[in-house]
Amino acid sequence: MLSKVKTIEALDRMQELFPQAECELVHQTPFQLLIATILSAQATDVSVNKVTPALFQAYPNAEKMAEATQEELIHYIKTLGLYRNKAKSISNCAKQLVEKYNGQVPQTREELVELPGVGRKTANVVLSVAFGEPAFAVDTHVERIAKRLHIVRQKDSVLEVEKTLCRKIPRERWSKAHHTMIFFGRYHCIARAPKCDSCPLIDLCVFGQRKMEY
Repeated sequence: MLSKVKTIEALDRMQELFPQAECELVHQTPFQLLIATILSAQATDVSVNKVTPALFQAYPNAEKMAEATQEELIHYIKTLGLYRNKAKSISNCAKQLVEKYNGQVPQTREELVELPGVGRKTANVVLSVAFGEPAFAVDTHVERIAKRLHIVRQKDSVLEVEKTLCRKIPRERWSKAHHTMIFFGRYHCIARAPKCDSCPLIDLCVFGQRKMEY
């Protein structure tokens, strides 16, 4: 397992590689970020960004989206996987925002995870990106990087990964670190073809060292 010092060193190197890492979901408001993040489940940010401009032009806020039928929403998002379930989620989410929060996105994790289609990861993204609250959203990229670098245990659940990262990385760096690790996993330490031969973290990475031996 990487120590806290080595974890921060690894993060620093990732940040040197991707200094401009940030949320790639296109949005203008916390509501739009919330909807885009729900839609991004088992889909790429690129594919979500292709459908959201027209979706948000038609339904820019919770009030407008709450008035739409699920079939109307499907028209805009049918190129995404699980589009029927996602249409149901964003429809019900918008309705609950209108009914409980006057159309505004709540700013606590406890309230966010009560919304339809919203899990802990989505809540953490919204808290971090929309409201500037320190939060560490663990997606597939973050989990993969944390386990390949042995920052966490291989058997750890997503929640355990989040807790360990939050313990080893200073709180003020959580939000930036989340995006840095996503970029590192999305564009360098790729799931099926990691670029171990040109990786600036190879001396810290047992996974990479073993891969290079074969």
